Amino acid sequence: MDRGLWRYSRHPNYFGEACVWWGFWLIALAAGAGWTTAWTLFSPILMTFLLLKVSGVALLEKDIAQRRPAYRDYMARTSAFLPWLPRREAQ
Repeated sequence: MDRGLWRYSRHPNYFGEACVWWGFWLIALAAGAGWTTAWTLFSPILMTFLLLKVSGVALLEKDIAQRRPAYRDYMARTSAFLPWLPRREAQ
């Protein structure tokens, strides 16, 4: 799938979930909890790490390039997590 959001990110759903957690952090920051706001950073950092390195992107892409050769080209031109313009294909 390389249309819509999947043209710009291989995992826009994981990016969206990370944005939700960072949004919760912004709400906590706006609540003005003082020095305890530093503790609220733990959740979005942990969730972003898990989505990128443990249960999300890393787990899904561990062996997919071997099982689906066309996915390797998709990986070469599309950002894994952050939505970004596709890279040009080598000619």
